Parts: sequence; structure tokens; C-alpha cells
Amino acid sequence: MWMDPIIGNTLIRGISVVLGSYALGCIATGYYLVRFFTREDIRQHASGSIGAKNVGRRLGTFGFVATFLADFAKGALAVWCARRLTGSEPLEAVALCGVLCGHLWPIQLGFRGGKGMATSAAGLLVFDPIIFFIMAAVCLAGLALLRRTVMPALFSYAIAPVASVAQLQPLAHTAGIFAVSILVLISHRANLAEEIAAISSDRKLKTDSRNLPSQSL
Repeated sequence: MWMDPIIGNTLIRGISVVLGSYALGCIATGYYLVRFFTREDIRQHASGSIGAKNVGRRLGTFGFVATFLADFAKGALAVWCARRLTGSEPLEAVALCGVLCGHLWPIQLGFRGGKGMATSAAGLLVFDPIIFFIMAAVCLAGLALLRRTVMPALFSYAIAPVASVAQLQPLAHTAGIFAVSILVLISHRANLAEEIAAISSDRKLKTDSRNLPSQSL
């Protein structure tokens, strides 16, 4: 049939994007930096993540910056390459999800990687700058209000698909953003629980401190 070559080429491109973006995501810069300088497995320390924040705890500012830049770069590069090589927005979304999955579950590290904040943010910046800047604005507003970083950042990921739907973006586009949001939220589920507990504790302390004077009288 005359459609066979078209279907075949699309399938090959799709598989190439999935494998290529996943392989790029598997480049675990933070893990290898800590291995090189300390011979330790960063996943055995603190949060257990290979991300910039955890690496910074072991290697200081250098480790944090180097890991953040590398993780950020691979997210942006995956989407950019998919755009240049395929010209297909759905395949850009596939690349974004693929590179994030590679970062979260790198095959060479037994599927134990990072949490994907820098990688996903960079991919979203290239994939949809408007959504990225909406998320950044929400995150900064939450930071100013709560004086915390995790909760505002995760909330910005939660509202990203809503913002996409509100803009009446194509289904494949919104589905890609939704998938990324779910992956990041799942990878941060423990952090989210800790953050909620910390905020509740802070509020209780403030309430108790306000009640102390009246009780003493």
C-alpha cells in the first residue's frame, strides 16, 4: 500500500525519539561527579537523589551548579533536537517525556535517578515558553507567600495542564504537559508530604505562640 512507507517512517522516527531522548536523560551528571570526587554513591546520602540539590550537599557550590546546568541542558536539548529533526510537535512532547523518564529512571543505575525538576523545566521552556513562564510566575508568587520552594514549585506543575487547556492548545500538546506534570509530582511525592507537614507545624507553632500571652494572663 502507498501508506506503508509513511507509516514506517513515522514509526521509525517515533522509536528513535523515544530511545534517543531516554538515553540523553540517562546521563546522570550528578551521580558521576560524586563518584569521581568521593567514590561514593550519592543515592546513599540525604534525599537519595542524583539531582543538583543533593549533589550540592556533597560537593558544594561547584557540584550544585555543574549538575543543575547539565540536567537543564539535556532537557532543553532533547526537545530542541526533536523539533529540528522531526518538525513534529507530538514527537517534541514524546522527547520531553522520554528525557524526563531517563533522568528519573536511568537504566544503568538500576532505574534510580533524580527527581526531574531541572530537566523538565528546561524541556518545557523549549516546548512551550508561555507555560514555562506561567509556572515561573506562580512559583515566585508562592515563594514570596510561603517562604518555601518545594510547595510552590510543585503547585506550578499541577496548574500547568490547566493553563494549557485554558489556552485551547492541541490535545497532544496538553497531553505532553500533563504527562510531565504527573511524572514530576510523583517523583516528589515524599517531598510534598514533608512540605505539607512542615507548613502545618509552622502554623501550629504560630497559633500556640499567639495564645501564650492570653493563657498567662
